[in-house]
Amino acid sequence: MKLKAGILARLEETRDVALSGQTLAEQFGVSRNAVWKAVNALRDEGYEIESTPNRGYRLSPVCDRLSEAGIQALLGERKVPVYRYDTVDSTNTQARRLVTEGAPEPLLVVAEEQTAGRGRRGRSFLSPRGAGLYMTVALTPGLAVESALGITAYAAVCVAEAVQKHTGLSLQIKWVNDLYLSGRKVCGILTEAVSDFESGTVESLLVGVGLNLRPAEMPAAIRDTVGSLACDAPLKNALAAEITAGMLRFVPGDGAYLEAYRARSMTLGRAIRYTQGERTLFGRAVEIAPDGALTVESPDGVRHALRSGEIALLPD
Repeated sequence: MKLKAGILARLEETRDVALSGQTLAEQFGVSRNAVWKAVNALRDEGYEIESTPNRGYRLSPVCDRLSEAGIQALLGERKVPVYRYDTVDSTNTQARRLVTEGAPEPLLVVAEEQTAGRGRRGRSFLSPRGAGLYMTVALTPGLAVESALGITAYAAVCVAEAVQKHTGLSLQIKWVNDLYLSGRKVCGILTEAVSDFESGTVESLLVGVGLNLRPAEMPAAIRDTVGSLACDAPLKNALAAEITAGMLRFVPGDGAYLEAYRARSMTLGRAIRYTQGERTLFGRAVEIAPDGALTVESPDGVRHALRSGEIALLPD
C-alpha cells in the first residue's frame, strides 16, 4: 500500500484518536518527514486533517470525503477494486466503461458529484457535490436475464439496513427502487445489465445508488417531494462500504431478503396507479413475489404480477 493511502486508511480507522507522526512513521517504516509530506499531500487533495502538538494527526470530525483507502479499510476481509472520482457523468456509465474495458469484477465506483446522474426511464438524478453518496456496484452474477429482477429490491434492503446501522434512521421502500424518509424520497436505485443476448445471461449487473445525505437546493418541481437524511456526521465511506458488503452477499434465487423488504414496504396494502406501456391502470398492491415483482389486485379482483412500469401511491 502506498504511504499516502496507508496513512489515510489508518486515519479513517481511528477517527476519534490522534495518531502521532512517530507512530505512523514506525508503522510504515518511513521517516516522520515522509509522514508529514504525505499528510500535506492529502490536505492538498481536500482531506481535512487536524494536527495537534504532542498528540498527532486525525481526520476532522466533519471531513466526509470519499477515499479508496477509507472504503477499503471499512470493507473488512472482502476487498474489491474501488474507483473513486471527484466528478463523473454517471457512476453507472463509468462502471459500464470499466467493465467493457475488462476491469475485474466485482468492483465499486464512487464519486463526489455526478454531472449526468440518471434514474429510471432516463430521468435525470440531481447529484450535487457534498450533498449525497453516489455509487455503483458491478457484479457478475451469471444468471438469466429474467432472473435478475430481484437485485433492485435486494439493493433497497442493503441501503435501508446500512442507513439504519449508521444513523438510526428507518427508511421505507416504495416499490421497487425508491427509499423514503418522513414521506420524502431520499434515495433512488438504478439497476442496469450488461447482457449476452446470444446466451441469454447477464454478464454484469450495475447497481447504482444515489442517496441524499444533506439538504441541497432543488428545482421547484421536486422541492416538496425530495428530502435527505440531514446528517452532519461523516458517512460516505462507511455507507459505501456497508452497502457494497451487502451487495457482495447477493445470492441469485435466494429470497431471504424479502421479509425485510416487505417489512419496510410503504407500498403493500395501498391503492396504486400504475403504468404498463401506454396504459394507466388502478389496483391495490397485495404482495411482493419471490422474484421481487409486485402482485397487484385490480378492481375486479384479478391478480397479476407487475415487473416493470411506474407506480404512484393513492390516498386510501
